[in-house]
Amino acid sequence: MSQSPVQNLPADAFTAEVERVRASNLFGRASQLQRLFDFLVVCQTEGRVPKEIEVAVDGFGRGTDFDVAQDATVRVAAHKLRKRLEDFYRDEAPRAAARLAIPRGEYRLTLEAPTPEPVSPALPGWRRLLPANRRERMATVLIGMLLLACAGLLLAVLARPDVESRLAAVRDSPLWAPLLADDLPVQLVLGDYYIFGERDAAGDIRRLVRDFNVNSRQDLERDFLADPSLAAKFADLNLGYLPTSSAQALREVLPILVASGKHVSLTLASELDPSTIKTTHIVYIGYMSALGMLMDVVMAGSRYSFGGSYDELIDSKSGAVWVSEAGEPHASAERYRDFAYLASFRGPGGNQHLVIAGTRDTGLMQAAESAADMSALQALAGHGLPWRGFEALYDVQSVNGVNVEARLIEASATGQ
Repeated sequence: MSQSPVQNLPADAFTAEVERVRASNLFGRASQLQRLFDFLVVCQTEGRVPKEIEVAVDGFGRGTDFDVAQDATVRVAAHKLRKRLEDFYRDEAPRAAARLAIPRGEYRLTLEAPTPEPVSPALPGWRRLLPANRRERMATVLIGMLLLACAGLLLAVLARPDVESRLAAVRDSPLWAPLLADDLPVQLVLGDYYIFGERDAAGDIRRLVRDFNVNSRQDLERDFLADPSLAAKFADLNLGYLPTSSAQALREVLPILVASGKHVSLTLASELDPSTIKTTHIVYIGYMSALGMLMDVVMAGSRYSFGGSYDELIDSKSGAVWVSEAGEPHASAERYRDFAYLASFRGPGGNQHLVIAGTRDTGLMQAAESAADMSALQALAGHGLPWRGFEALYDVQSVNGVNVEARLIEASATGQ
């Protein structure tokens, strides 16, 4: 095999970083990534840069007839290893004086000093103000601002006995009490939309893509494995966005949770740890289309299913079809209808999950108001619902982005 000279690295520093990564269990069960990492370590210590075919043959044990033009296994593995290393130094070793990296377009490990991350000039101008791969930081800042705002609101609430009395009644209601009366923590989940980049022929990101089947980096990597040719076409940018109605919905819900004294953590749907579905109470706030991994859990016992789009709900019991008009061109200026969805059900670990959702913004705002309003909860109680397993759908009349009127369409036990 041919060899290429590489820049000499401080041997001790390089070895120390290699051992740090190995000790971190970064690869988990991804044996292919472990083999690639070990192979590149050996190549680096030998002072050579392997070609793609060398990685396939010497690193992965493929035959010499391996066709790199038809099989993107090596490219996909290198992409995933590069992202694992980036995530490791961001989340587990952010203060590392030097870090291992894989330069794009090459198959070698380098030891680099931390540098400010460049912002892609191909992204729209307003996004140049933000690090493209710091969606978590953006979300943290947003969430922090919301919590501060709600803390101020809570202080104002506590200063008004009438408001505190109303919140206490809501907390003690059959909807909220199962989440607030025990010692289990509450995980507040915001429905976000995962965004990834599409490369042009030159490899530059020219378009941002939202695909309802790709709701996280793991989903994107899953598609790479299913069709390795996509690895060179699409890129994880760690970008996402939240509907503006999320902040308004939080304004309704957070005072209930914060005043309860429960431990409340907040995450994005695309970053949700699956284990928490069993171990914590979950309160979801967002679009129905942004449920992510919660989608199957929420819809498993529901009488509703999605039609041709997430704006269309089909009632399997009555056959009725409900279509949100919020996305239509005239919706911003005329009266239109949207839908609010409120559901509560037991989790797999005996915990309780609450879903506050809408097909679009006004539906989500109405769902949050209904969940936080005692009169709305009393109206639901009149239907004799099993509070630990029910769902309710509201028809929301909206004007200019404001939910002006709501009508309960149906409230029923889930699984019935």
